[in-house]
Amino acid sequence: MSSTVTHRDEETVKVRKVRAGRPSAVWALPAVLFFTFFAVVPMALAFYLSFTKWDGLGDPKPVGLANWQKLLDDPRLTQSLGLTVLLMVVSWAFQTVVSLLLGVWAAGRQRNRAILSAIFFVPFLLSSTAIALLFYALLDPNFGVIRENILGSSSGAFLAIVFVGAWQFIPFHTLIYQGGARQIPEVLYQAAAIDGAGRYRQFFSITLPQLRHTITTSTVLMVVGLLTYFETVLILTKGGPGTDTAILPYLMYEAGFKSYDFGYASAIASFLVVAATGLSVLLVRLTGFGRMRSTREGM
Repeated sequence: MSSTVTHRDEETVKVRKVRAGRPSAVWALPAVLFFTFFAVVPMALAFYLSFTKWDGLGDPKPVGLANWQKLLDDPRLTQSLGLTVLLMVVSWAFQTVVSLLLGVWAAGRQRNRAILSAIFFVPFLLSSTAIALLFYALLDPNFGVIRENILGSSSGAFLAIVFVGAWQFIPFHTLIYQGGARQIPEVLYQAAAIDGAGRYRQFFSITLPQLRHTITTSTVLMVVGLLTYFETVLILTKGGPGTDTAILPYLMYEAGFKSYDFGYASAIASFLVVAATGLSVLLVRLTGFGRMRSTREGM
């Protein structure tokens, strides 16, 4: 009998220890409320408006699936969707390679590393509007640094958008990779060095595999961000020349704030939300990110 009581007491102590180390759900309440009011509610409202016709004045009038049918029949959808996917792929490839290399370098012990890392992070502290205006002035064919009409050509305007976005957001993803690289156990590199592995072999055999979940984290954030990329396109190219840089977020802006068709704009917005969520879930499933067990993974 005494052994049974002792066993129960031990179990009770263990449960109390676990509960003592676990923060209360109340601490998450401010974040949950913030996310609800500034994310869930606006998305739900946009989804509701996608089934209505509304010009911004008066009451929305229900139109069923008319806006969604209009979206499917819109000849600009194919071009805008293709441009959005192309921008996503090119930007991901460029930003991932550069930020990964910079992040791994910044995680080392080089001289002046901390100072240079702080300088590299400065572009992310600026607003997208300020950065777009800055590069718009620099790329002005009459008064800018480069005396060519780069924004007047389809390829030039597209590459300008890719570069400006990379210049702003590479510092953020560099910080993610820096944190991930610092979580890699030093003993792995020491063992590889004893076996005769050089710096490049260590990078491809140790660093990259260890950063696989970090790459997934960065990719998901990048994909979601690129699907809502808007300010730079509006200020730099206004969807031009012609419609050669009119990505889906810009198409949504035109529908809402030029044509005052907020129902159709809400349908595009809802489509972007569904696409971003679907891509994020697909990436998590394909990469095995959701199955990781170590708390050091995905940093």
